[in-house]
Amino acid sequence: MRNIVSIIIGSVIVALAFNLFLIPHQILSSGLGGIAMMLGIVTPINTGILNFLLNLPLLIIGILKLGKQFICYTILSVVVLSVSLYVIPVEAISTDQFLSCLFGGVISGLGVAIIFRASGSSGGFDILAMLLTKKRDFPLGTLLSVMNAVVVVISGFIFDWNSALLTLVGIYAAGKVIDTIHTSHIKLTLLIVTKKGDEVKEQLLANLYRGITIMDGEGAYSGNKQKILMTVITRYQLAEVKAILNKVDADAFVNITQTTEVIGFFHRG
Repeated sequence: MRNIVSIIIGSVIVALAFNLFLIPHQILSSGLGGIAMMLGIVTPINTGILNFLLNLPLLIIGILKLGKQFICYTILSVVVLSVSLYVIPVEAISTDQFLSCLFGGVISGLGVAIIFRASGSSGGFDILAMLLTKKRDFPLGTLLSVMNAVVVVISGFIFDWNSALLTLVGIYAAGKVIDTIHTSHIKLTLLIVTKKGDEVKEQLLANLYRGITIMDGEGAYSGNKQKILMTVITRYQLAEVKAILNKVDADAFVNITQTTEVIGFFHRG
């Protein structure tokens, strides 16, 4: 239920950024949403309807590659976003184009990041980006910004290059906000020194889909025998690990370091 509510809120935030900041100044968003906005500006068809139609093919690909839950959340996001774009009036809050593109990018990035944190996506290029991040540890916001370069080029030819450059600023701002909030590509290595090795191991294996390496340790000063558990997790899972350790062994010593790269099997789902 928390994920569903988050996806609805995130989708409405994205629609507000589109209709109140970007579309009134002919500034595009990223991906298929930007293409839908472009077509909505030059044709009489509503942006919400175009957004839904353009997303259908990628939703089918997502069902095959990303799982039913992800796609169900994505469909919910696409529907809520499309309805919100249809219902919310297109009305400029600010008359300044630069401020509108900057705030529109930041607010839309916030909405998309909330959707990602809830294990969904807003459709479009987000689905392609999620497919790539399952294979490699790319920063999701940066990847989306690179993929959306085509939208900037198209908008330059259809409108003008001032609008294209403003679109680029908005896409960059959105990407930075997404990378700040959506941090699953960041990996952490944990070294856990504990006297309750078996209990900690059982709880971690029961709650995290991660491998654990166990080593024997001895306190240099005390001479006490202890277990050293090593595992690599995503930043999202750190709060869960802390809760487990606080419950099982609050006195455990934990060293947390950011991991540059993981070679070998590591589940990125």
